[in-house]
Amino acid sequence: MIIAIDGPGSAGKSTVAKLLAKELNITYIDTGAMYRAVALAVFRAGFGAGDEKAVAEVLDRIAVDVDHDPVTGEQRIYLDSEDVSASIRTPSISIGASDVSKLPSVRLRLVELQRNVARGRDVVMDGRDIGTYVFPDAEHKFYLTASLEVRARRRYLELKAKGEDVEFADIVSDLRYRDTNDSTRDFAPLAVAGDAVCIQTDDLTALEVAILIKDIVSGKSGERRYKKDDTN
Repeated sequence: MIIAIDGPGSAGKSTVAKLLAKELNITYIDTGAMYRAVALAVFRAGFGAGDEKAVAEVLDRIAVDVDHDPVTGEQRIYLDSEDVSASIRTPSISIGASDVSKLPSVRLRLVELQRNVARGRDVVMDGRDIGTYVFPDAEHKFYLTASLEVRARRRYLELKAKGEDVEFADIVSDLRYRDTNDSTRDFAPLAVAGDAVCIQTDDLTALEVAILIKDIVSGKSGERRYKKDDTN
């Protein structure tokens, strides 16, 4: 069984997916972390994330792997055997991940990895194009969204809690850039799958969304289609 959860940045996808995977006792796969790892490798090599030739060269010589902590079950991302799970969670890497994800060579390479990781497992996978491109035949598809202000506030508080010095206006600007970047790229853009259940999360906690999805997946709740916000 594959549960695909798509949506724009800071809509709550990762938090919801983790909670849902725990509730259902299945594997959680954060695809966005893979693109972040590529962006980190590109930056470390001294290149810009939009330089397709340079990114292709970096991609050819790195290894991005996914594993799960045997104790906590948390996903860990490895770049050339280095655990970069913490290093990839910065605003600059977020923007870089959005930029490299526009490149077909990157998407093709990582989509292959995502499909291999999910093969033979029950998984919850979140990203931008899981239900539309990575697993178009997924049994269950969801699209989570929220207003730009709510998403920016969530991201701001998350980064502040980690001790990072960030400005709310910068977070808004970054998310707006990522929204446009992700939804207008030529290859596998951010979009709502025609058979996805759309959930507006502005007034819902992550746990409430996870329980709602769990009920839908288990057949305990009729599929309700929620209003999709214009994230741009």
